[in-house]
Formats: sequence, structure tokens, C-alpha cells
Amino acid sequence: MKYSTCLLALAILALHSYCFAQQQPVVSKKAILKWVNKREWANGLTLNLHPSVNTDSFYVAYHRNKKLWDAAFLFLKTQDLTKITPGKHPIVGDKVFANVTEAPSNKMEDVKWESHKNYVDLQYIITGKEMIGVADTSAAVITKPYTVDVINYTATGVYYTTDPGAFFLFFPNNAHRPTIKVDGYDVVKKIVIKIQTAAE
Repeated sequence: MKYSTCLLALAILALHSYCFAQQQPVVSKKAILKWVNKREWANGLTLNLHPSVNTDSFYVAYHRNKKLWDAAFLFLKTQDLTKITPGKHPIVGDKVFANVTEAPSNKMEDVKWESHKNYVDLQYIITGKEMIGVADTSAAVITKPYTVDVINYTATGVYYTTDPGAFFLFFPNNAHRPTIKVDGYDVVKKIVIKIQTAAE
């Protein structure tokens, strides 16, 4: 009897999950691209998305936590980033905050691949240049399990040299390898805004 009750409960749960999923709107890639290009999300921020950003992930994350993303973009828009001091800057408590650094970049062999579960990384180089690697976690091999919102990997990715005017977004499925030195740029000023992934 108990076995039959458990099966019935599981069936009801599965049906509920299926019905809930069917209620979720399906957004086409074309509609997402249109949303990105319309730039209402930017609210006047002139910085651009780096071409490496997964726009599907951005669309989902933004609409899950619109208030948090709006606060992050407003911070970028209203701060004089050339004068902002290094250190941690709270934006929305521990849900959105900025870490500013002004320091030398690192040799590639000294930088590990990483990803995060609890926060999306918005990374922008204020002055100087660095190289950033991007890879999908599904094709990466974990070398250090999850600790304090960091997982480390070995991976084969694509490397980009940062350009003024564009910011990177790294979601939980994006392994990234930042702060790699570019010849001729000894000190780099950078802002990383951490945006909570969980829905409010």
C-alpha cells in the first residue's frame, strides 16, 4: 500500500512539474537577440556586451533577477570608474557587489580556470588590457571541487584580449580564466560585479 502511495505521489509531482514547464514561455533566439540589441536592459549604460557572452543565459538570468541586474548596470553607469577606489563596493547587500582591483596581471601558467554557482561575474577592464579565456564547463575537467563559490578546472577554451567599451558575463556554465597578462600592460584596473544567481 505504501509503495502504491509513493508511486502515486511521484506521478502527481511529475505531472505538476510537466504542467508548470508547459506554462513557461518559450523565447526564440531571434527574440532574445532582438531584446539584447534593443538595450532596454542597459538603461542608458553605454558599455556593450562582449561577443563571447551567451545571450540566452543573459536573457534568462536578467529576467529572473531584473532588480539586481538593473542595480548592477546603474552602478556601472553612475560611477566614475577611473576614480573608483580598489576594494569591495556593496550595491545590493550581498546580492550584488563590486570588487575593484588595480594590480599587475598574471602569467598564463599561474591562472586557473574557474566557475561559480551562486553569482554571475560581470567583468570589465577599466584601464589597461588583459587576456581572458572562456570555456564551457561541460567540456572541462574539475581539478578542485566546489569551495566558497569557486570550482577549478582544466579546459581548452577561446582567449580574448579585452577591449575598451565591452564587458564580459560569466554564468555558472562558463569556465573562465581571467587576469592573464598582455605584453605592454603592467598594471590593470578592473571591476568585477557579482550578481546573485538565485531568484529573489
